[in-house]
Amino acid sequence: MLDLRDVKKSFTEPDGGELPILDIEEFHLDEGEQMALVGRSGCGKTTLLYVIAGISRPDSGMVKVGQWDITLFTEAERDRFRAEQIGYVFQTFNLLPGFTALENVLLGMRFAGGHIDRARAKHLLERVGLGHRMTHRPGQLSVGEQQRVSVARALANQPRLLLADEPTANVDAGHQQQVVDMLRDGCREDNVALMVVTHTPEVANQFDRRDNLEHFNRAVVA
Repeated sequence: MLDLRDVKKSFTEPDGGELPILDIEEFHLDEGEQMALVGRSGCGKTTLLYVIAGISRPDSGMVKVGQWDITLFTEAERDRFRAEQIGYVFQTFNLLPGFTALENVLLGMRFAGGHIDRARAKHLLERVGLGHRMTHRPGQLSVGEQQRVSVARALANQPRLLLADEPTANVDAGHQQQVVDMLRDGCREDNVALMVVTHTPEVANQFDRRDNLEHFNRAVVA
């Protein structure tokens, strides 16, 4: 359900030169498949997630999610597609501070332009252990609780693909397993493909498929 072909992405340096970040000949992820993406810092993992999610457009190549090549979309079309088809768990959560946990999940549904399913939003928060914290705003939640809200929000619209960028980076060791289990179980229930970027071996080793971006990103200089 995810296919990348000949994807290239560079950034412009202060001196005007081009800094290659991604040069990927081919990458594929099946529907419902779960994997961990690893690699040293700076090898392009977050940039790859941004390209797959349509947050950033590649310089060239194909990024196909389902039957759609999102590189052909306008920015507005990519934003709408992402809201409807792709869940994203950011390192920094990106929760809206003025809204409660429940409202943050409901807003994820509203951005997709679909049905606002309050019962599903509550079910997701209960599933991640926050049934008693639904009316709390992010500032009233622990870091681990905020991460769990972001997981619930990412699953709100039953996406086809969920991307998680270092989802355990801001969670203490005692709660890392909980976050991983929530992601994997939630995706498994709805047959959502899952890509988790992680630096943590204990997290990566839980996945049968572990891809090192340095092994297939030709822009990385060894």
